Amino acid sequence: MQKGKLLIIDDEERLRNLLARILQLEGHEVITAATAKEGLKKLQQDTIHVVLSDVKLPDIDGITLSETIKKNYPNTEIIVLTAYGTINDGVKAIKAGAFDYITKGDDNEKIIPLVSKAMDKALLQQKVAELESKLNDKFGFDRLIGKSTAISDVIKLAQKVALTDTTVLLLGETGTGKEIFAEAIHQASNRSAKSFVAVNCSAFTKELLESELFGHKAGSFTGAVKDKKGLFEEANGGTIFLDEIGELDHDLQAKLLRVLESQQFIKIGDTKPTQVNVRILAATNRNLLNEINDGHFRSDLYYRLSVFQITLPALRERKKDIKLLAEYFMQHFALKVKKQVNTLSDEFIEKLEAYPWPGNIRELKNIVERAVILTDSNVLDESLLPYEVQQQQVKSGAPISAFDLSSVEKLHIQRVLNHTHGNRAEAAHLLNIGVATLYRKLKEYNLE
Repeated sequence: MQKGKLLIIDDEERLRNLLARILQLEGHEVITAATAKEGLKKLQQDTIHVVLSDVKLPDIDGITLSETIKKNYPNTEIIVLTAYGTINDGVKAIKAGAFDYITKGDDNEKIIPLVSKAMDKALLQQKVAELESKLNDKFGFDRLIGKSTAISDVIKLAQKVALTDTTVLLLGETGTGKEIFAEAIHQASNRSAKSFVAVNCSAFTKELLESELFGHKAGSFTGAVKDKKGLFEEANGGTIFLDEIGELDHDLQAKLLRVLESQQFIKIGDTKPTQVNVRILAATNRNLLNEINDGHFRSDLYYRLSVFQITLPALRERKKDIKLLAEYFMQHFALKVKKQVNTLSDEFIEKLEAYPWPGNIRELKNIVERAVILTDSNVLDESLLPYEVQQQQVKSGAPISAFDLSSVEKLHIQRVLNHTHGNRAEAAHLLNIGVATLYRKLKEYNLE
């Protein structure tokens, strides 16, 4: 039985005290009130999970009280106490929102199990409400999940640049959480009170994206029946996040460059520039230097965007965080589907940690959600994982595999270090990665 806080409302002092004593012995915290008015005051002063109320009170009848409580405290459950022969009052109370009713004197043995069921429901509803509230809040660095060196180093960089108005280019594979990082940077900046606007540049045609970003004047094209504010105007004073910036059309790249240089742009169909004050964060999973060489991306825009670059690590580079992330997603989806799922089996975790995660955090989230939906118990075990994850061989001092991605990477780093006679700076240059990234991989693969 889960423990919580109970409020007993009854004008019969003897019965009120008896119920309080019984429920206190079950481990609940119990407060009492003799009238509905007093009970409502207690509800205002404290978080009450379950209310036991007499249907006949001196000031307000229990049915009206039930309606009032459910209206103002929807996560609180109510059990109505009826006198013998007034079952109809109990039924009316349930229609008014009460959890159940119980007959005084005749149903004493039913009180404890009934309170237990009501308490479980109330506590679950409270957790769901708390989670929804958190999800509705702006996302900050304190909510980024992970303790590995790979993610900790990236968070430190992001925290430093967040305090400035510097343009940031977030790099990394698809599914590594670039939008979450962008929003965290915004939240930690002096623009946090203003809007954070995110747009996926690959989700629109060139013409539609231009209208979405910069807006248009009425009559500027067929269907433009009135003036439209663009997302840059919506983000004025705040931050705009341009995801998949590598997909941006060449003409729009030139227009974006002007915004970066002058904080001005011209709407479609307008002749006068619009002035804004916007911080630009951008992200891509493409190699923009290769895109420049291929003529697909402007070099001047690249250097404007990449004043400060942050590369988010792939999930396979932060295996220590997989369990933390999986536990978070399990709790989130268990509350969402109202299941009591609270345990990950050791085999479940081992399979997750052995998998290479081509889809990164987004893939992990989807897999855990699927497992929560499928499970019939409070445990997620390996049988709930997709076939490709179940087939992963958990390594335990096993020899290097010619097919395992991390093994191939480890072997390649060893060969390059041998070639440079242990010179790590030169090795990082040959591997085309940063020295900090190399040191992180050396630690991960125990090559230090």
